[in-house]
Amino acid sequence: MAKRLFDIFFSLFLILVLSPILVVIMVLIVGESHGGAFFRQVRVGRGNKDFRIFKFRTMHVGAEKGGLLTVGGRDPRVTKVGYYLRRYKLDELPQLFNVLLNDMSFVGPRPEVRRYVDMYNENQKRVLLVKPGITDPASISYFDENELLSRSNDPETTYIEVVMPAKLAINLEYIDRRSFLTDLQILFQTAQRIFGSL
Repeated sequence: MAKRLFDIFFSLFLILVLSPILVVIMVLIVGESHGGAFFRQVRVGRGNKDFRIFKFRTMHVGAEKGGLLTVGGRDPRVTKVGYYLRRYKLDELPQLFNVLLNDMSFVGPRPEVRRYVDMYNENQKRVLLVKPGITDPASISYFDENELLSRSNDPETTYIEVVMPAKLAINLEYIDRRSFLTDLQILFQTAQRIFGSL
């Protein structure tokens, strides 16, 4: 209950406080490239149920047809504005609405697309027992995941065989020891990583 009350209060608070910044970002996105400011994608949430996640659009319209993974900060499908939104995780801000709608929490395993969830083994599926989040311990450990994948000759295979299992292992450990205090620590560490990259 405390976690949900925290999610409701702070998602509303941040939406109100950050609304001028959200509007500026929307204008920059629409002004640079054809298409809307938002990108919605089906992800898998708690109970193995699909939901639509909100993000700021960082790629050219239709670019996701070229693959689900983005590789490196200079993926040619990523717009100029999108590069900076991704670098500083600003593209995730619309997920505050997912938190408000109870699809997500501030902290929880990052929701994956169905294609990759279908590859989980029975133990890994335990991450689907809890609500997904905007950030998690794996996101901190793999803050520069795109750059890591850019150094691979086969990024998708590297993601499936190396990165995804490692992130799932981190999040399974989080699930086993999660608490409200742990969530606050993860939020603080996430903020450190973001501001440390400025």
